[in-house]
Amino acid sequence: MKYGLLLFISLYSLVGIAQQEKRLVFPEVDSLYREDQIYVGITFNAIGNRPTGITQSGFSGGVHFGAIRDIPFNKRRNFGMGVGLGYSLNTYNHNLIVIPGEGGGTKTIFSAITNENAIDRSRFTTHLLEMPLEFRWRTSNPESYKFWRIYAGLRLGYMHYFKSRFKNVAGVTLKEKNPDGLERLRLGTTLSFGWNTFNFHIYYSLNSFFDKSVQIENQLGGFSVVKLGLLFYIL
Repeated sequence: MKYGLLLFISLYSLVGIAQQEKRLVFPEVDSLYREDQIYVGITFNAIGNRPTGITQSGFSGGVHFGAIRDIPFNKRRNFGMGVGLGYSLNTYNHNLIVIPGEGGGTKTIFSAITNENAIDRSRFTTHLLEMPLEFRWRTSNPESYKFWRIYAGLRLGYMHYFKSRFKNVAGVTLKEKNPDGLERLRLGTTLSFGWNTFNFHIYYSLNSFFDKSVQIENQLGGFSVVKLGLLFYIL
């Protein structure tokens, strides 16, 4: 009888532990889940709408990160929108020289360097605060974080930092942080698609870097941007 009582107590304890482990391994399904996400991306930046004589050289890249709030539209929660806040750092290498104005109404001068062998460095660097707005479709469900996704939308940005830096092989350096005609307010379309964490990302700017008050090689305005790369979503 004593051994039987001990066996009963042991079995009862094992059943209790198993039930507790089962509750830990199989949590209750959340039918009101959201895909709130942190995103991190890397891109190759291509310069479009280039005036005649302007060429892109070297590698131009970008790093992007931020957070997005998910807003599902339907009961299945596979269609909705996302609104977020992010930051973007970008470089653009080219043969355009930006010569600062000397004051007294003198405007910034933009000119192409035809002898690219004379260039040691010619680059734009930009920092942007961004607000992504996405329409979202995915094959997600409450029990799995692995799914297909297609997110398309707009990205509104403000270029709070711009720097043009030119240096020739002789060591002469020119820097400009506030050139004439710079469009600091940025707007572009975006498309992200892929599986699970890894997604292809495309950004196409809807406005140029410089407005039509700027003349670059006999063309008014110019420099649109296309960004191609990978975007990683982290729940």
